[in-house]
Amino acid sequence: MRIDLHTHSTVSDGTGSPAQVMREAAEAGLDVVALADHDAMDGWDEAQDAADAHGLRLVPAIEVSARHHWVSVHMLAYWPRRDDATLRDMLARTQEARVGRAREIVERVAVDYPLEWEDVVERAGASATVGRPHIADALVARGAFQTRDEVFVHVLKNGSPYYVPHYAPEVTEAIGVIRAAGGVPVFAHPGAHARGRTVPDRAIAELAAAGLAGLEVDHRDHDDATRAHLAQLAERYGLLRTGSSDYHGTGKLNRLGESVTSPEVLAALEAQRG
Repeated sequence: MRIDLHTHSTVSDGTGSPAQVMREAAEAGLDVVALADHDAMDGWDEAQDAADAHGLRLVPAIEVSARHHWVSVHMLAYWPRRDDATLRDMLARTQEARVGRAREIVERVAVDYPLEWEDVVERAGASATVGRPHIADALVARGAFQTRDEVFVHVLKNGSPYYVPHYAPEVTEAIGVIRAAGGVPVFAHPGAHARGRTVPDRAIAELAAAGLAGLEVDHRDHDDATRAHLAQLAERYGLLRTGSSDYHGTGKLNRLGESVTSPEVLAALEAQRG
């Protein structure tokens, strides 16, 4: 059984619709796939219909934006109840903050590169969550850069002159909200140092005590040494080890199924559903 627990669609910053992601997952030989758009649950129904049509099992998920003392943290939330009012309020506040932040980034970037807010709106389309990837795509469309990844390296990475923070809940609060909504929280790409600052090891113990279920150890952004270190942390704090592609369609180099989660870990995650 091949299990990929982290993909994105056009509901956030992927380039394929939820249905297209499911079709591509089936073509890639996956059996189980999680749709985890940023701060949004809007793609679940379409994804479920397509997963059923292609003989896939869908894990409904969200990649929740959070922070740990102003270090950005992404928390995967599996199987949360979409009708939970507290969860929906938290996501709505984050989505609203993302739009204001994106506008401010565009204002800064436009001083040095050909870019207008309308370019970003066009790239975002019907996305529920507007973010930096849409700004990157707009710059690529304008011919300023060749790829989305190149834009992040030179313009949009954390700590650049163009970077603007946005509201996100403290990560322990986010874990509590996810758990209260019946979800199972897993720390996405916790060792992705190239993206910016990462939380220190001591924070993993704090998050485990707050209800964290696992660490996404096997991920493209983690080299072998980082994976080994994260695996040790997971064992030390009784956390599950997951792996996934973080697939974004043509927006990134990540390929479906390039890292996977074991059936035993999937079963252990599901056993924690509320």
